[in-house]
Amino acid sequence: MIELIQKLVEAWGPSGYEHQVRAIIQAEVADYCDAMHVDGLGNLICRVGAEGQGKRVMVAAHMDEIGLMANYLEPQSNYLRFTGIGGIITGSLHGNRVKFEDGSIGVVAKAGGTSGNSLSDFYIDVQSENGNGSIGSIEAGQPVGFWREMQQRGDRVIAKSLDDRIGCVVAIESMRKLKESGTVNEVHFVFTVQEEVGIRGAKAAAYSVDPDIGIALDVTATGDEIAGRKMAVKLGAGAAIKVHDTSLIVPKAIVDWMVARAEADDIPYQRELLVGGGTDAGAMQTARAGVPSGCISIPTRFLHTTSETVDLNDVQACIALLTGLLQNEIS
Repeated sequence: MIELIQKLVEAWGPSGYEHQVRAIIQAEVADYCDAMHVDGLGNLICRVGAEGQGKRVMVAAHMDEIGLMANYLEPQSNYLRFTGIGGIITGSLHGNRVKFEDGSIGVVAKAGGTSGNSLSDFYIDVQSENGNGSIGSIEAGQPVGFWREMQQRGDRVIAKSLDDRIGCVVAIESMRKLKESGTVNEVHFVFTVQEEVGIRGAKAAAYSVDPDIGIALDVTATGDEIAGRKMAVKLGAGAAIKVHDTSLIVPKAIVDWMVARAEADDIPYQRELLVGGGTDAGAMQTARAGVPSGCISIPTRFLHTTSETVDLNDVQACIALLTGLLQNEIS
């Protein structure tokens, strides 16, 4: 599983430009699903189980990551100005490395004399070695991803874009287990696009799939940092079963279903009440005439930075919980 995590988190794929990540996932899941296609928006939709059996369940994990869009090249300097793709934390930008689609690396810097509170205070240094031009063919209008190699510290994984490539890992590993054990349901695993810019992919996919139940797989914040937020979620304490966030009030029946499965299978879990943020479940719940939707969350520190951190024990708990939910008959 570690090799899969590294392959996905180090892949390039800002919102709207998920094609490289999608190709990796397509190759990984080809032998695990009964049908697979890419829709008009770029979502990868994989069916596991026979059509018409049991409940139709949509499981969504987003492929995209936050990034930048270069929008102006400063004359004679080869410094790029940019805007954000998704929720950018300005305090984490200075000195960060970024990668263009062709593999070129730039460095984000704060302009002298600025506060650093606005994206307009920053630029990307893409100068060539002699300072007379830019590297490669870098110019305005190109998307940019953050760049950092994955590191492992015991059971902790530290990387960029664990939001939400780790959710994709949970989905892929659950697909693999269902291939071995089978399922009595019709499960559509959807690897969605453009979640970070308004859960756009999940909206389109949920309309197409028309599920009876929706389950999002995504990261959530933790409350175990020094002087951190008041939140009863911590690394290493198990899968986080969402109760509430700003985009979703999870039906009690969905929460109870997940909790009962976790307790029946002796899977460590914790309840998640997130005061800021949302997931693809917020889109699924309003599809067509409405879909009861919930979320299995992976506790993650330092969200929307290049050092997002998860515990592998929590990841395994999420895989076990999702697999257990999908293997069994859903009333």
